[in-house]
Amino acid sequence: MARKLLYNVTVVTSNSNNEVIENGAIGIEDEKIVYVGATPEDFASYDEKIDLKGNILLPGLVNTHGHTPMSLLRGYADDLHLQTWLEEKIWPLEAKYTAEHAKWGAKLSILEMIRTGTTTFVDMYDNMEEIAKAVDEAGVRGVLCRGVIGFGSDELRQSKLKEAADFAKSWNTGAGGRITTMLSPHSPYTCSPEYISQIIDKSAELNVPLHTHMSETRFEVEKNIEDFGVTPVVHLDKLGFFDRPSLVAHAVHVSDEDIEILAKKDVKVSHNVISNLKLGSGIAPVGKMLEKEVTVSLGTDSVASNNNLDLFEELKAAATIHKGAASDATVITAQQALRMATIQGAESLWLEKRIGSLEVGKDADFIVVNANQSFFYPKHNPVSHLVYSGSGRDVKDVYVKGKQILDNGQFKTIDEEKVLYEANRMSKLLS
Repeated sequence: MARKLLYNVTVVTSNSNNEVIENGAIGIEDEKIVYVGATPEDFASYDEKIDLKGNILLPGLVNTHGHTPMSLLRGYADDLHLQTWLEEKIWPLEAKYTAEHAKWGAKLSILEMIRTGTTTFVDMYDNMEEIAKAVDEAGVRGVLCRGVIGFGSDELRQSKLKEAADFAKSWNTGAGGRITTMLSPHSPYTCSPEYISQIIDKSAELNVPLHTHMSETRFEVEKNIEDFGVTPVVHLDKLGFFDRPSLVAHAVHVSDEDIEILAKKDVKVSHNVISNLKLGSGIAPVGKMLEKEVTVSLGTDSVASNNNLDLFEELKAAATIHKGAASDATVITAQQALRMATIQGAESLWLEKRIGSLEVGKDADFIVVNANQSFFYPKHNPVSHLVYSGSGRDVKDVYVKGKQILDNGQFKTIDEEKVLYEANRMSKLLS
């Protein structure tokens, strides 16, 4: 691969020093970053040189929780409590899903994520083969797991577990290393302790991490205490869930004791602030988690509960809502929020040696934001502007492993018109 230099750009690195390089440049070769800094002295030696005209370049965003096929349900069931939303609206419609629904729903979500600057995402669903193929074709990075709900007969449960394990084994390091896998019991309230234990054992056997929903609602926590005498955090800890590398989504209703356990066991938390707000689930105590050095990242959850996958919206929400809740403007700074969407997202997926910050030797996963717009002026602080003023719709270019997949807003790997047509057609077949 030719050596390429992108220059005349503000580089927001998300490295350990949170370095921002004005009038900077980034060099890439063979999928890797080979240079980050001021315009290099060997400028002429690069085969291709791209003038980014004063825009902002930052790591590709990392969305650590979602369900891509659910994009077909956008706007279908709004303004309901979680259990009503799930049991009376979402699950009955999802029961009609075929592999084709999963395929086009996933492609619609991937289209939206690329458009808004997400280069890596977590997906928990079924028909995962279709989703993995969509990831491969689109050129993005996916951390994929077959979500397992433990209802039904033992035969059905074992069939689901086998399917999840087979997928995790066959697709781990797939798509040229852009796909990694996890195992995923849906939640402590949909999976028995015995079933969760079986999934934990399979995780150890396959050497893949675990992912689950946890402590999303007050009702869920109270039911867990009623059934098992302890909170979901203590429950999962006793089962040995946190003895494996683990990522939990939500963690809205967690006690100080729960947070101590999450910190001690190095459990990664995906903070889904907008979905949690829209479903009325509450606000996770992220400030307390960060004080205890819990790794917190950002997730959108599904389009059905969010209603979009623009991680820039999560950035702004995470950096503002906690200030209001705590009556403290210093809680979750813009820089902290951006780290949640970049390097801490990578850490939450055990990919921090490859992505999440712009450093020599890492994979060239980055995005370019159009900063030549009124709401990015005056040029006081690019991080502040990205978090408080920016939007995913400002993303111009997207690169993954050095390959450009969005060029000035135009998709290079996806037939956008076909995806939109098929997604709309499949949605109509559900009604």
